[in-house]
Amino acid sequence: MRRFVDVFLTGVTVVALCCGAWLVRSGTASHAPPQPSAAQGLGRGQGRPGPEAPVVAALAPSPPERIRIPSIRVDAPLTGLGLTPDGSLDAPPAEQENLAGWYAAGTGPGERGTAIVAGHVDNADGPAVFYDLGAVRRGATIEVDRRDGGTAVFTVAAVEAYAARDFPDEKVYGTAARPELRVITCGGPYSRSTGYEGNVVVFAHLTGSRPR
Repeated sequence: MRRFVDVFLTGVTVVALCCGAWLVRSGTASHAPPQPSAAQGLGRGQGRPGPEAPVVAALAPSPPERIRIPSIRVDAPLTGLGLTPDGSLDAPPAEQENLAGWYAAGTGPGERGTAIVAGHVDNADGPAVFYDLGAVRRGATIEVDRRDGGTAVFTVAAVEAYAARDFPDEKVYGTAARPELRVITCGGPYSRSTGYEGNVVVFAHLTGSRPR
C-alpha cells in the first residue's frame, strides 16, 4: 500500500475499490469492464496531459456533491473519503454501487490543483458506479455539482490504464497549476487470486462552470 503525503495522493491505494467476486461467478470473458485504448492515452513521451480545450479560472472552494459522466451514463452522489489507519485512501461502501467518493482533505473539484474522485468498478452483485470508466473518450464531459449551487464542467484530456506495480504517482497525483480532476477505478487484467491488477485513470481539466 502506498501512502498520502501533504494534501494530495502520491500513490494509488485503491485495492479496496476492486471487488471482482461478481466476475468470478459470472465469468471474466464476457463481463470484464472495458479498458481504454492506446488512442485515448497521453502518447509516448508525454508526462501530463496538456489542454485540449480552453482552461478557465479556478473556482472558489466548495465541497462536491454529485458527479455526472454523460457518455457512460454515470450520475452519482459523492461522499467524502478519508484515510485508513495505514494511510491509504478509504473507499465508498461497496454495497452502494452507485456512489463515488472524493478525497475530502485534498483539492475539491474546480479548485486550483488536482482533485481526486474514486469509485468501485464492481461489487459482489454486479457492476458499480465506474464499471464503464475505461470506455470514456478524450473530449468527453464530466460535470460535478458543488454545494455552492454551481456545476464545475471538465473536459477529458486522456484515459489510461496502469498496472499497479507501475503506477505513475506524480503524473496522476502531482500538484497542478490549473484546476484538474482525476477519476479512478480498478482495471486491467483480472486474476481470481489477486483481483484486478491495475487501475483506469481519467485525466480532465476545468473548462467551464454554470449555476444549477
